[in-house]
Amino acid sequence: MTNDTDFTGKHVLVVGGSSGIGNGIAHGFRERGATVHVWGTRANPADYDPADGSDLSGLGYTCVDVGDPDAIEAAPLPFDTLDVLVLCQGTVVYKRGEFERPGWDRVMSVNLDSLMHISRKFKPQLLESQGSVIIVSSISGLKANIGNPAYAASKAGAISLTKTLGQAWGPEGIRVNGLAPGLVDTKLTKVTTQSPERLAGALANIPQRRMGLPADMAGAAIFLASPLASYVTGHTLIVDGGLSL
Repeated sequence: MTNDTDFTGKHVLVVGGSSGIGNGIAHGFRERGATVHVWGTRANPADYDPADGSDLSGLGYTCVDVGDPDAIEAAPLPFDTLDVLVLCQGTVVYKRGEFERPGWDRVMSVNLDSLMHISRKFKPQLLESQGSVIIVSSISGLKANIGNPAYAASKAGAISLTKTLGQAWGPEGIRVNGLAPGLVDTKLTKVTTQSPERLAGALANIPQRRMGLPADMAGAAIFLASPLASYVTGHTLIVDGGLSL
């Protein structure tokens, strides 16, 4: 019997793979045999704090500001071939900063615009490998998000882009899918996780009564990139413990 989740010999790039969900996904592929490279925002891997969920051991690393289209264009290709592209970059501005132009523009450039720019950059390699793209959005793209209009709009855009690229690139042999996490324990969610009252309220709305872990997101990403999902295209898989129900 073949192991459909064995990625030995495959090359995987995880954008936003330096911490949190992206880091969990990167290690999920690495543990299954893939050679994995990540893009992050800090100059050197040593600049990341393990306390923030960063573990770059066994991973290649390049610093790229994905909010800058020119930086994306200039970034070196990490491999001669690419089998899986995971787009897990994301930022958020709290204290109603997204209602103002600087906050709105920054969040949209990182969370939405860069998805298209990076997908386009790596399309030739994905065509050659008949590979797949996985776009990490959020259940915030399915509903309102109090105080964060750019985050919610960008994630809704990511879900729509997943459908549209799935339709456009499917005939060429590239599968594009996505996953929409709920509340996951990362540095971006500390505003909730570090407040006992807010955390208790959040958990009460999750049927599984726990936050998601980066490893939970990795399981979904591995499925979507594997032959097990060979007939899944343009779909965003909700991975939220039932929060959106």
